[in-house]
Amino acid sequence: MKLSRRTFMSASALAAAPAFVPRSVLGAGFVSPSEKPTVLAIGIGGIGNSHTQEARDAGFQIEALCDIDWNHGEKTFKLFPEARKYKDFREALDKEGDKIDCVYCGTPDHTHAIVTLAALRAGKHTCCVKPLTRTIEEGRAVAKAAVDAGVATQITTSPATGETGCRVCELLDAGAIGQVREVHIWSERPVWPQGSPTLPTWTDPIPEGFDWDAWLGPASKIPFADKWPEASPIPHMSPQNWGGAAVFHPFNFRGWTAFGTGALGDMGCHWANIPYRALKLGTPDRVVASTTKFYGDAFPLSSLVTYDFPARGDLAPVRLVWTDGGIKPPMPKDWEGDELPSEGVLYIGDEGVMFNDQILNKERAKKFEDVPRTLPRRGQVMKEWLEAVRGGEPAGSNFPYAMPILEFVLLGVLAIRSRKPVEFDPDACVVKNNPDANELLKANYQNGWTL
Repeated sequence: MKLSRRTFMSASALAAAPAFVPRSVLGAGFVSPSEKPTVLAIGIGGIGNSHTQEARDAGFQIEALCDIDWNHGEKTFKLFPEARKYKDFREALDKEGDKIDCVYCGTPDHTHAIVTLAALRAGKHTCCVKPLTRTIEEGRAVAKAAVDAGVATQITTSPATGETGCRVCELLDAGAIGQVREVHIWSERPVWPQGSPTLPTWTDPIPEGFDWDAWLGPASKIPFADKWPEASPIPHMSPQNWGGAAVFHPFNFRGWTAFGTGALGDMGCHWANIPYRALKLGTPDRVVASTTKFYGDAFPLSSLVTYDFPARGDLAPVRLVWTDGGIKPPMPKDWEGDELPSEGVLYIGDEGVMFNDQILNKERAKKFEDVPRTLPRRGQVMKEWLEAVRGGEPAGSNFPYAMPILEFVLLGVLAIRSRKPVEFDPDACVVKNNPDANELLKANYQNGWTL
């Protein structure tokens, strides 16, 4: 399945159509600006709670809600009392098929692909939380389905189309720090329990109203574990822990290789979006990971992942270094302050350094303060998706556009999990130097599920 960045960008143009015309003229399920697009939201107990509110505020109508845990979803059900409620997304799609224009997916990583593929194959405009999928095989299947469906798609990643993203592009294009040779991205994640040497060795009763088998979906069946024992060190090992003592659900699925994509999967799509746009990055030549102790079932507490990208036209080769778990890059010479913030991006150029969109050297910053703002500012995830659903410009992180960034994330995860350098051939979709790692490119679906 060969899908180049050029193909993705061309395919995303399928979403473009004249504005302010009747739905019947727009065709392909696009919605007139005079109408509110209707949404089925699937996975609404976690981040889906805020995303459904953002969608409503942007101009969508939340028509139906679906979650396998109605207790966890109760706060969202109360926000939309008129919305019809479901537990099984397949039943929801079947019964709501002629009533909805769009599907939102906010489920855990390991079920993104099955939900988004079902929505796309039903011809629905689709928005999915990041990362779009847990494996590259799934990502390419979803990207192809999006192209085939010709609908408006969006990922809820931090946009590269807002003020910061556009300004980084304008400054780097103007030569504000010369040729960029190195980029550092760091994140405070994980903020959930991580680093466990094994899966839980006990079984807890499944809470009433929670469908554990449905939560597992295509993953291998394992016993349900609710919370870590009070004396367990696991919840206290990560630099921070927002998810408490929960083992898998809710939120803490992210630290397990069977269900999540770790710190890199959680924040990589956010932080790499702007560098990818500004530096015209594609597939790295080589990815190498160094981590704290890694046992296989749970992601390590800290990671350092190095990506080497080739030259792109007039742009020099770039080394991008990702760190998480409290590891930060060396402090730049012109940095003012005692320490770097908990997260961010540093661009290291031949003639200066930028932190996000700020040139650190004051004299050089003054020299480039009048670089024209030529790029259109957008940068609101749900409003961009709404515009695309109504036949306007494609959303800034539509599925085809975002595929190279997704593969950046997943190749880093692959290097962590395989414990060896990764040299990926994007056309053949194979790891050239480590055949054993090819199994990790695929989705090993269980319980009767398939792509």
